[in-house]
Amino acid sequence: MKRKGFKKLKYDFIYFAVKNLIWVACKTPRKLMIRFGGALGSMVYHIMSKERAKTIKHLTMAYGAEKSEEEIRQMAKNSWINIGKNAVDIIRYRTINNLEDYQKIVKVEGLEHLEQAYKEGNGVVGLTAHLGAFEMVGTFPFELGYPINIVGTALKDPRLNELLVGNRTLKGAKYIQRGQNTIKLIKALKNGEIVFLLIDQDTQKVQNVFVDFYGKKASTPVGATVLASRTGAAVIPMGIKRMKDDTHLLTIKPKLELVDTGDTEADLVSNTQILSNSLEEFIRDAPEQWIWMHERWKTRPEGEQ
Repeated sequence: MKRKGFKKLKYDFIYFAVKNLIWVACKTPRKLMIRFGGALGSMVYHIMSKERAKTIKHLTMAYGAEKSEEEIRQMAKNSWINIGKNAVDIIRYRTINNLEDYQKIVKVEGLEHLEQAYKEGNGVVGLTAHLGAFEMVGTFPFELGYPINIVGTALKDPRLNELLVGNRTLKGAKYIQRGQNTIKLIKALKNGEIVFLLIDQDTQKVQNVFVDFYGKKASTPVGATVLASRTGAAVIPMGIKRMKDDTHLLTIKPKLELVDTGDTEADLVSNTQILSNSLEEFIRDAPEQWIWMHERWKTRPEGEQ
């Protein structure tokens, strides 16, 4: 009972803190809030020892062979600073009223790839990662007038989840909870709409296969692969990163060419590897902006510790 009471108290505190932060962030000049977000991220890095240790551990797994311990620790700290800064822009999305407002802080390259894929009429799987201010990836096509569906995982606290979903659907985008309503996703693609998916986390709530990620086997969701194969939708990788001047660069890459050998199981693995590789390219380009505290290699293949 004491544990449940503490857990409720913790979520109460987080909920009211987030609500107040949203209000303050939208009333305060962006530059000042960005500085605050970076300082908050740095503070969290130093206070939360378990999360700091996981961040350093995973960066060492990925970059230990090419970077020193000191460099990895600095990357770990920078990753938390970026999380704080990017969280500010995600929260402040409600202050963006039109495409012009969006383009003041986000430069976009490769838009022609999305336009071409959308014109094909088979729907588009927008593939992205938990990189940079990733919540802003799906908002750009919506600002252009494209019909958007965002797939996400529900948070444990329903009030925090309501805040998250509310932010994602603020301008009219549709939200679909991961692992549910697969038929809705298929229908959306059949109607030529865009469905945004993230497959760079180890989550056992959905179907997964093992593919290489930074040279190590990682359990990876197959939802994007399955949807593309069932509907003929184009898979378009999209990634965003924060620049030195605290603006963002959203990069849209050409449609991924998937394989179809007739061997369903083998193609599932091969195509999921292709999708994962495209996201790894984004992460390697801006490694200090990915969420390294996440236990990406936690689930192991059968028989491996």
